[in-house]
Amino acid sequence: MRTIDLSPLYRSFIGSDHLASLVDAASRAEKQSTYPPYNIELLGDDKYRVTMAIAGFSKDDVSIEVQENTLVITGTRKPEEKESVERKFLHKGISERNFERKFQLGDHVKVLAADMENGLLHIDMERVIPEAKKPRQIEIGSRLIES
Repeated sequence: MRTIDLSPLYRSFIGSDHLASLVDAASRAEKQSTYPPYNIELLGDDKYRVTMAIAGFSKDDVSIEVQENTLVITGTRKPEEKESVERKFLHKGISERNFERKFQLGDHVKVLAADMENGLLHIDMERVIPEAKKPRQIEIGSRLIES
C-alpha cells in the first residue's frame, strides 16, 4: 500500500487537516461491488446528477438517505410469492439482487430530488455555499467585529 506525504500541503494550506482526512478516507479501500451501474453527471457549475440502472426495482424497493456527507442508496427486493408455474431461464442477465451504494458528498452538497423512470434512478444534487462561506472583499484599515 502506498503512503502519501501531505507535508507539502501544510506549508501552503491553512486548515488542510480536513483535506488530509478526506484523502485518508479516499485511500481506504471500501469494497463496493460494481452493481448497479451508475453515471455521475455535471449539469452546471454546482449541479450534479447520479443516475443508476436499477431495472426490476420499484420506488418501494429503493431507499435514499444522506448520513454525514454520505449518500446511501439501498435497494431491497421483497421475496416474491411462489408462482404456480416455475420460471425456467435459458439466460439470466438481469440481476435481481439487493444492493447498497455509497457516494461521498462534498461540503455543502445537498440532495434536491430523486426520480425513477424507465428503470433509471436519477438523484439531483447541488452545492449550496452559505453566504458566510462565500468570498468577501476585506478593506485595508477596516476591523472585523465579531459579535
